[in-house]
Amino acid sequence: MNVTGLAIVPPEEAEGEFKVTPELLASVLARYSRSNDGISNIMSKVDLKNADKSIDRILKFVDYGHASIGGLTGGIAIAIDDVSMWLAYKLFEVSQMCDGQESSTRYITMDPKNIPTPDEIGMPVDLAEEWLSIVAEGFECYNKEYERLDQIAKDDPSVVRAPEGTPEKVLSRMRKNYALDRARYFIPLATKTNLALVMSARMWAQTIKHIASLPQKEAQTVADLIRAEVAKFAPRLVKHSKAEKSFQQQATEEHNRSIELQKTRLSIEHLEDEVWVDVADSVPPFLAEKQSIGSALKYRSNRYGYCGTAIRRMRVAFAWNNMAIAELRDLNRHRTGHRYTPCIQAGFYLAGETDRDEFRPFLERQKAFLSKLAERGDASYVYALMLGSQTPFEHSTHADKFVYEAELRTGLGAHYRYADHLSQALAEFYKQVPDAREWVVEGTAEPE
Repeated sequence: MNVTGLAIVPPEEAEGEFKVTPELLASVLARYSRSNDGISNIMSKVDLKNADKSIDRILKFVDYGHASIGGLTGGIAIAIDDVSMWLAYKLFEVSQMCDGQESSTRYITMDPKNIPTPDEIGMPVDLAEEWLSIVAEGFECYNKEYERLDQIAKDDPSVVRAPEGTPEKVLSRMRKNYALDRARYFIPLATKTNLALVMSARMWAQTIKHIASLPQKEAQTVADLIRAEVAKFAPRLVKHSKAEKSFQQQATEEHNRSIELQKTRLSIEHLEDEVWVDVADSVPPFLAEKQSIGSALKYRSNRYGYCGTAIRRMRVAFAWNNMAIAELRDLNRHRTGHRYTPCIQAGFYLAGETDRDEFRPFLERQKAFLSKLAERGDASYVYALMLGSQTPFEHSTHADKFVYEAELRTGLGAHYRYADHLSQALAEFYKQVPDAREWVVEGTAEPE
């Protein structure tokens, strides 16, 4: 028995034994699967100083499809600076097998300068100045409300629920987070953010193809930039990442449905909470032996523990009618299963501490502008949404992943709206799986 590591390095550094580029790794492993030779014997026949020749020779021999080989490239990490929050959300939505992170709203510059230009997002020329004005006003509302809430927290520390004896340094951070988390609903979805994603060439090709097929100009531009960067690591495999008819047609249909929904549901009022949960735990008759729910959950010491088959085999779909985009950005990053949202403004969420009437003139103006874009069917309408825009959101996965998400998003330091939403979903889940209640650790979002 022998275990061998293959280190992935950039092409210019691929010298020395077992240091390979992502594409060479993929081709070697493809050859490995069609050979009884060990990996050392295969690597001995590879000319590391002429990797391209070795790759072409191996790929010609194994004749595998690009997808099966692309998945063998290992994790290719790409950092994407200065894209809109909308596009960052979309990248996470379609990258279902990635690992990644995005800049928190707590660390992003809240300034009208930190947005794409109207041309970069394809905003209609005759509406560009109005859009810029609305975005600028959104930042003004955010900064005004943040300063007010921050002062409230300074005057009355009890609002942040800090335990007695909390050090001043920690208390200062908690006050800041209290104000930021409640003012953030005025932040424009067009605000620039940064994100990094790690995935194989196969999944990069799929992601780029999807983004390139969207109707938004920014998406197509970023798809080209990502493709050029991934090509440095996997030039042969990334050629399969161009926009494709099935992706384009489905993107067009989803866009059209979203526009129609936006026309009928556009609102700036608070959309009352409504949650939907559907549990399916039927099993095939030839695998009918079932574990109890208690046995599937009780051995976990925390949310990272392993669930039994009664939970892992259970399908769960859950959805909210009123997910503010501020929360959607994070819940969308639970990447198992499928997520879907029309990304519209069916209501507008503001924290209970915020006086809606004070900001109603701004909300009315933003609503009217959204209506203009919807009537035109313009894909740039997403850049007129705010983080407080409420939209339906659906996630379908398995019960072990749902339980993990529910425990995380109601646990220590969880945002108060995450806790609200997931507590509602758990209540519906318990109605259908009552035996789970004893073993799922629902938190109260204590501050950290």
